[in-house]
Amino acid sequence: MNGTALPELAVPRLLLWRHGRTEWNAEGRFQGHLDPPLDETGRAQAVRAAAQLVTAGLSAEDTIVVSSDLRRAVVTATALTDLLGVPLLQDPRLREHGMGCWEGLTREEVAERYPEQFADWRAARAVRGRGGEEPEQVADRAVAALVDLPPARTAVVVTHGGTAGRLMERLLGIDSEHRRTLGPLANCAWSELVAGGPYWRLLRHNTSVLPPTGESAVVFRRAGSRESRSDTPAAGTVDQADPALSADADAVL
Repeated sequence: MNGTALPELAVPRLLLWRHGRTEWNAEGRFQGHLDPPLDETGRAQAVRAAAQLVTAGLSAEDTIVVSSDLRRAVVTATALTDLLGVPLLQDPRLREHGMGCWEGLTREEVAERYPEQFADWRAARAVRGRGGEEPEQVADRAVAALVDLPPARTAVVVTHGGTAGRLMERLLGIDSEHRRTLGPLANCAWSELVAGGPYWRLLRHNTSVLPPTGESAVVFRRAGSRESRSDTPAAGTVDQADPALSADADAVL
């Protein structure tokens, strides 16, 4: 377990929501701090997910919404703030894990150009010589962003696959040797965490909205993921790992 002391937050419930799909997600490109927009699928995902979050009980009176300042997160978050009628807070500390020289490249291109780095990444080992950020730096800045949030019952934190992973690991006390214990968030999926004294509990992980009838969807549980659920997911949602994650570079940072 990670021995890093957690600061007290003014918000006892967090929904960590990954942005909708971009064309680069579909192509398996590492995005990092680069800023490709949502594609048509991603925009539709954001609209469906926002409606479900409101239906499931979010209200303007006790919810704040904060997002990374990258547009794929901002557009996703705006789908929710438009429904709630609340302002959107933006914080660059919630940006994706900086990937240095990998940004803009596909997995195949990284494997060809930087085979040793790619092998370390696949094995969840530290990646040296890539540039960008270390996982601990990502967790530090993301936690700092949460510390600065104003009091509210719930904070919806719209961020990225790598940053959400590092943030959950820090809050749940998962150390670097056990990274990827949790399966990665799919595009536009979210996880719910609640504070219980000095500790955080994971209530739901990788919840998303099923596509409308007529769209193909294959849903399965990703091997190696663990979750603790307090009750049954809301109708129209599923706790899942999307098969598209196998091609989604940012999902497993």
